[in-house]
Amino acid sequence: MPSEERGKDTLVVEVTNVSPQGFWLLIHENESFVSFKDFPWFREASIAELTNVKLPSAHHLHWPDLDVDLPVESIEHPENYPLVSQVRPAKQLRPMTAKESAAKYRNARVGRRGSSRTRS
Repeated sequence: MPSEERGKDTLVVEVTNVSPQGFWLLIHENESFVSFKDFPWFREASIAELTNVKLPSAHHLHWPDLDVDLPVESIEHPENYPLVSQVRPAKQLRPMTAKESAAKYRNARVGRRGSSRTRS
């Protein structure tokens, strides 16, 4: 009796191993290491949360329990996806001087006292 034709593979993404430094993710037939240093939002995740990963499209990963979405490219090349924004603010920010800070605090206290008098 001839055997039936094999079905289509349904598991296209899988966490294969977890270590203190990160976890291994098998996507199709390619295995990549996901470092907690490069992807810190996974560091505190449980094994169940890490392993519940979906591949809704060929280039997109989704962890529903963690509300994390990543392009597959970011796993393969994290250096191209820095966690720190490279955008510079339009206005140059500077720290407040001690005198400015004291004046701001003093004005905030006066404002609170003034508003409490109007209520009574």
